[in-house]
Amino acid sequence: MSRPVITIHPDMSMEGAFCLMRMEHIRRLPVVDEQGKLVGIVSERDLLHASPSNATSLSVWELNYLISKIPIDGIMTREVITVTEDTLIEEATRIMADNKIGGLPVVRDGEVIGIITETDIFKAVLEMLGAREKGIRLAALVPNLPGKLAELTKVIFDLSGNIIALEIFLGESSENREVILKSVLSAFANRCLSDGIGI
Repeated sequence: MSRPVITIHPDMSMEGAFCLMRMEHIRRLPVVDEQGKLVGIVSERDLLHASPSNATSLSVWELNYLISKIPIDGIMTREVITVTEDTLIEEATRIMADNKIGGLPVVRDGEVIGIITETDIFKAVLEMLGAREKGIRLAALVPNLPGKLAELTKVIFDLSGNIIALEIFLGESSENREVILKSVLSAFANRCLSDGIGI
């Protein structure tokens, strides 16, 4: 999660929220009351949808005046989906995907202590996939049976390789799994694996 989290109060204007988002390069702001308790959340999309249409007959000065007077309280989402600091990253990801939202405030006793966003998820995926490290990427369709993954990793071990990352996905059916791993291997091991030896 990202912390410290930037929050605003319900009486902040739309204009103020827009400026804060632009200045801090963020797309959502948790809204807290005077006691620091979460009461809502406002996103960049909320602000854009609440802004007047380009087809309006108002002048730019009238528009700016009106926008400067609209408080966040009138457009924020009040039913906020949250997580705690103990929530697993895969659970937070599932919640975001299922609810089609781009961020979750992280709360402790009703107070916002952080926020997890799509960017945080992307960073975690990069780490899990070993994307920042050099290595060879291997993919194998493995029977969904006890010990088969151990057999595959033993091949890497026997070639004096080191596994950087390992992911398991559903295979072509419930009887197999697609295993993708990234490994650091010697030149000889790379040649053996590219020839299909030992797999």
